[in-house]
Amino acid sequence: MTAPTTPSTSQAPTWSNWAGQQHCTPSVLARPYSERELTEVIARAGDAGHTVRPVGSGHSFTDTCVTDGVQVDLRHLAQLIDADPSSGLVRVQAGMPLHRLCDALHEHGLALENQGDIDRQTIAGALATGTHGTGARFRNLSAGVVGCRIALADGTVRELTADSGLSGELLRAARVSLGALGVITELTLQTVPAFRLRKVEEPRPLDDLIDGFHELAAAHDHYEFYAFPYAKTALSFASDRTDDPPAPLPRWRKWVVDDLIANRGLAAFSQAGRVAPRRAPQISRAMTRLLSRDVRTDHSHRVFASERRVRFTEMEYAIPRAQVGAALREVLALIEDQRIGVTFPIEVRATAADDAPLSTASGRDTAYIAVHQFVPMPYEAYFRAVEAIMDRHDGRPHWGKRHFQTAATLAPRYPEWDAFQAARRELDPHGLFTNDYVRRVLGPPPAERA
Repeated sequence: MTAPTTPSTSQAPTWSNWAGQQHCTPSVLARPYSERELTEVIARAGDAGHTVRPVGSGHSFTDTCVTDGVQVDLRHLAQLIDADPSSGLVRVQAGMPLHRLCDALHEHGLALENQGDIDRQTIAGALATGTHGTGARFRNLSAGVVGCRIALADGTVRELTADSGLSGELLRAARVSLGALGVITELTLQTVPAFRLRKVEEPRPLDDLIDGFHELAAAHDHYEFYAFPYAKTALSFASDRTDDPPAPLPRWRKWVVDDLIANRGLAAFSQAGRVAPRRAPQISRAMTRLLSRDVRTDHSHRVFASERRVRFTEMEYAIPRAQVGAALREVLALIEDQRIGVTFPIEVRATAADDAPLSTASGRDTAYIAVHQFVPMPYEAYFRAVEAIMDRHDGRPHWGKRHFQTAATLAPRYPEWDAFQAARRELDPHGLFTNDYVRRVLGPPPAERA
């Protein structure tokens, strides 16, 4: 593609994330049309003494993209370069949104092995923060990365491959990197043949789902449930791979379930909770009375992802899977004991272990507990109290979601913390790709520490 003559950099307007709670005004906003143009942007930033932060769709709740330096938006590097159905290997540019990638893969008879329930993120942004789906036998999204190209602080581009040498070690680190190693421009992903899922959504007793979570996660390909504060009923989601033909919900029923209840209804209940937070128990229990059983069968990417229009902020912790029941009960007891005004459901998921040094599932089979708060509502006291519970369960926070950890508290929780720091010394020793968030959670740049 021939790059247009429009300049790739400009004085940047104020940027904000999807939830509208993180803001910054970069000195420069760069939207390169080519890898070469990107390296020129990075070189100019270094010469000017600016730091560089890549930004995707802004779906992170942390300040990971906030910068007063150069913000790099890869929206023009968003194409599927190559797809090989015989091997399942695909090459994709880093700025391609997940929903577009999944549609393109489907046209080639391919799919991602596992996927989260939001598909608005760019592929690079989702990988950088350790985005995951659910499935006790399946790893998170970054585990499918078998190669990448990364633009470095010195103006070069390095190709990382999954070999047994330094390149392989650097690739493991780059799979979940917080954008702290460089700007990834292209990714090689291992995909699988396209498949369909049969998804059963149904209300069930909360205690049954907590007590039976391990069996349910083992019995189904992809399992999760939503626990509603103050309520005894939860919403179970069991998805299994099938050869059955697609049988999506009828249009009217899909509107009721996915629009009227999951978005309009949630918004109305959330607004009610904002006006009368002391009525949260009654509001939450009223929500569970709207739940019903629904079954749909469709192509995997249409089942994995759901539309989220209600603005919220979120904290999610990854804990050893064996501890999920105890941790969840502590969170629910906290909400009830302190009468916290929260009506958003708590999400519970699981994934298999992987080997990326900063993956929240690194080295252990993992369960996830995610708590949310409606955007206009106060969240910090609630999230700090939940974080204290997760600390007792060796929790690792999702890198793109709210938390209050530092490098000092996080390092002991990651067996290969030093492996990532070694990659940082190799690829960005002087911290060109560092901001306040990276400094807080990963520590100062290696050269500065030295």
